[in-house]
Parts: sequence; C-alpha cells; structure tokens
Amino acid sequence: MNAADLTLFVYVADTGSFNKAAQLAELSTPALSKRISRLEQSLGVQLIHRTTRRLSLTEAGESLYVHAKNIEGQVSDAVAAVSAFSHGLSGHIKISVPTISGELLLAEAIAEFCQMYPNITVDMRLENDFVNLVEEGLDLAVRTGQLEDSSLIAKLLIQSNWVVCCSPSYIEKHGEVTHLEELKKHNCLAYTYQAQGSFDWRFIKNEIGKDSIEESVRISGSLTTNNAQALRKAALAGFGIVYVPRCCVYEDLQKGALQAILTDYQPRQLGVYAIYPQTRYLPEKLRLLIEHIKKAYQNKKEYF
Repeated sequence: MNAADLTLFVYVADTGSFNKAAQLAELSTPALSKRISRLEQSLGVQLIHRTTRRLSLTEAGESLYVHAKNIEGQVSDAVAAVSAFSHGLSGHIKISVPTISGELLLAEAIAEFCQMYPNITVDMRLENDFVNLVEEGLDLAVRTGQLEDSSLIAKLLIQSNWVVCCSPSYIEKHGEVTHLEELKKHNCLAYTYQAQGSFDWRFIKNEIGKDSIEESVRISGSLTTNNAQALRKAALAGFGIVYVPRCCVYEDLQKGALQAILTDYQPRQLGVYAIYPQTRYLPEKLRLLIEHIKKAYQNKKEYF
C-alpha cells in the first residue's frame, strides 16, 4: 500500500465512479480498478461495493475514507504552505450558500476574500436545497437549521432570529393581532423552505414569574412559497402575515414598511452553520474562509 493508492481511493469515493476517478488520475479505468483491488488485498478488507449501477463504500471503506481524505488534505496544505512563501495560499473552493445570506452579505464577503487571497478562486452556488457535499464535490456549505448528517462538521456562524410581520396597511384593513389563536382568522403566508413549521408556527411565551411555555398555532393562507423574498414582497404589498428570518425583512422593519406583531412571544431561533465533510484536518484556505464568513455575519448581527 502507498499514499498514491489512497489518493486514488479518495477519487473513487468522491466521484462515485471508476471512470470519473480514472479521468482525474489520468489513468485507464482498468488500471485504476486494479490499483484499488490491490489496496483491498493489502488491507485484507473490501472497501467498495461494486454493482452495475452504482458504487458505495463499505463500513471499512467509510472509515478509511476519513483518514485518507485527511492525508490528502495534509499533502495539499504542505504544498500550499511551501508555495505560500512566494505565491501565498492558492487553490479552488466550491461552496453552496442560501439565497438570503448570499444576497445579503456573502456575495460581497467572498469577493472580498478572493481579493485578499488572489491565488484562491471560489465557485459560489446560491441555493436552498440541502445538497450532499461529497456527491456534489463541494468543499463547504452554509446552512440554517439542525445538522442531521453525522458525517459532517458544523461550525456555528450566528443565531438567526425569526419575526412575524405584516404591513401597516394590512393591520388597518384586518385589525391587530395580539394572541396566537387570532392568526387562524388571518391570511398567513407560509414559508415552505424548512424541515418543519411551515404551517405550524411555534413560539415561546414568556411571562413574569412563570416558566417559559412553547406554543404553536396551525395557520393557513392564500400563498405558500419556498422563497423568503417572495413572501417579503407579498407582505409589503399588504396581502398577508409572514413568519420569516428577520435578516430578510430587517430594513423594512427599520423603515416601518413592515411591522412586527405578537411581540410578547419569542419567535423561533435557528443556528446558521458552516458545514464541511468530517475530517481531522481542515485545509488552511477553508479555515480562513470560514473565519471570514463568520466575521461578515457578525458585522451584520443586528440584521439577525
């Protein structure tokens, strides 16, 4: 067994294909397959389940992948550390970020990062789907919510507070809302980009001298969408009440174009995380990018 065989194994695991891995390694597919078989023989375990349709790692393969990926990262950073004396950090980073944060602050922050490190290029995808980082070949993702995939590492960037709001014109036309049950009588526009809570709006009720109580109400309305900006525009036009991340309506609230309601209740709060595949060794360029992104969030913490 040698380090080159481990690198080939990582290529196969990352691409899910012997053909694609062979192209990356500039080898023939039979030659690469033979190298992987040799690796399995030297270790005495099967690393990859091979079928006509797809490849998957065995339990032993999953374990080896984590360590092999670490070795690959260490080699890459060793090269980068040496070249840094003359050229600085270099390489390419593929990142997926949510549309709200991407438009609000990350597009500018990541462009600034590229200016700070001119030998690093970044491919930034704005999307709200919970993508598979390994299958998509992504180095990093920014996501809001609970981390369910134990094969990923999550670094908290900021806590995102939500807000229930509507336009002053909607209140004038339909009346004020002071209790959760009153929401059932109103046109509540649902935000469907979330694992739960699209139609069951949850809050914490805080009363002096009493324990906090979680309460929820089942809402309904004329519009549902997975896009927070679409909800924002509908609320600004006076069509209904929305329950969205505060960052996407912060400026509207400051200007009075939208008005927070049910302020006696504590709305939901979700963490915003930088997520990357589990590894003991985080490449320096990713560590620096995560730090830069976290600073960008903290610089706009009043929005959240």
